[in-house]
Amino acid sequence: MHYYLLPLGCQMNLSDAERIRTVLEETGYTPCETEEEADLIGLVACSVRQKAIDKVYSKIHKWNQWKADRPLVTFASGCILPEDHRKLLGRFDLIFQIQDLPQLPQMLRQYGVATALNGAFPALSGTAQEPGEEDYWKVSPTYTSPFEAYVPIQNGCDKFCTFCAVPYTRGREVSRPSSEILREIETLLERGYRTITLLGQNVNSYGLDRPGREITFPELLDRVGSLTRGHPLWTYFTSPHPRDMGEDVLERIAEHPTLAQQIHLPLQSGDDTVLTRMNRKYRLQDYRSIITSIRTILPEATLFTDIIVGFTGETEEQFQNTCAALEEFRFNMAYIAQYSPRPGAASSRWADDVPQEIKKERLHRLTAILEGTAGDFTRSLQGSTRRVLVDGPDRKPGFLSGKTEGRIPVRMSDPGGIEPGTFVTVRITGARPLSIAGEIIDPARGGNR
Repeated sequence: MHYYLLPLGCQMNLSDAERIRTVLEETGYTPCETEEEADLIGLVACSVRQKAIDKVYSKIHKWNQWKADRPLVTFASGCILPEDHRKLLGRFDLIFQIQDLPQLPQMLRQYGVATALNGAFPALSGTAQEPGEEDYWKVSPTYTSPFEAYVPIQNGCDKFCTFCAVPYTRGREVSRPSSEILREIETLLERGYRTITLLGQNVNSYGLDRPGREITFPELLDRVGSLTRGHPLWTYFTSPHPRDMGEDVLERIAEHPTLAQQIHLPLQSGDDTVLTRMNRKYRLQDYRSIITSIRTILPEATLFTDIIVGFTGETEEQFQNTCAALEEFRFNMAYIAQYSPRPGAASSRWADDVPQEIKKERLHRLTAILEGTAGDFTRSLQGSTRRVLVDGPDRKPGFLSGKTEGRIPVRMSDPGGIEPGTFVTVRITGARPLSIAGEIIDPARGGNR
């Protein structure tokens, strides 16, 4: 029996997919390379953008057509809005929340699918008959990379930004026990992993749902930094909310060499009126103060962000304020998206009144600003040396691709004999707006600074 699993969307979905793989393989399924080979097809859905959920409908339509010619079972998990959940119930054979993952073998048996196991799921030792909300984190992930790992620390969100569906698809914030997080990281260190990314919808509110019973996010970073000290490793986290971002987080990064100097801090808009309408609960000046702290405490850090263009009611003047913010903060990378209403989110009740062609034009204008400011940074690196983690062969023959500690993409000439997951020292010889190029001097001894 073969399975095929398709994760869509964010890193959290990729991490969830790694745990789903474990359950399926312990249940007796083996992975296959293509949908066409599979007896069981699963999809980890994303509802952040309409385009992503449209892909879910397209995929299940195709898979259901295949059922006329061969036996096939389909399931879905991930971020699914209630309205889509109702529509998809009649199209997928099974739909479950990720919190119910330990019950998947039982669901498959109840559906009539033969499985190799008759008892409790073995990868979840000590689980009660009725798994709790946090039990799926106890499932050991089947990592898809031998040197890069995602470690979830939290699920859900309490912020209720008006454009966002996450509170309605993943629920309220739940923090994973820090003891489990640290055990998973210990396992990754034993296996020689080179990057770890701590995942949550709002990582810097970690522990706040368990006052007095769990440590805070700065304290978690302190323990992770102490645990990983001396290992050739970069530890990242994504994503924080500006409302909760304090200097104590930045100070922990400065203190621990294995905590990577790269900050992803979503801005969403550079206009206070739009930020209020988005229910972000900070003003541009608040965000500016955080950037000042980052530049002071972590002067070498790279800075990434998220921006939405064409949000409900966004005027040209308000958009110009976002342009000015992008110029001022000089991000190394910005993930810019055109606004699309999400059913169930508060803004879906408002008029989507910015024409599509204007959204597209604003996206292009912001991209041009980003390439200018980010290009100033990449050009400043020419002639310097940087530690780079090799990802693997570049799409250009004779070259390798990798990333710096600050997650700047690097193309390097391939001297041969260097495996993916190796740290190397690179002399920077060229720059593009969002990437750099260089020559490998020699393999580096470690990954931290």
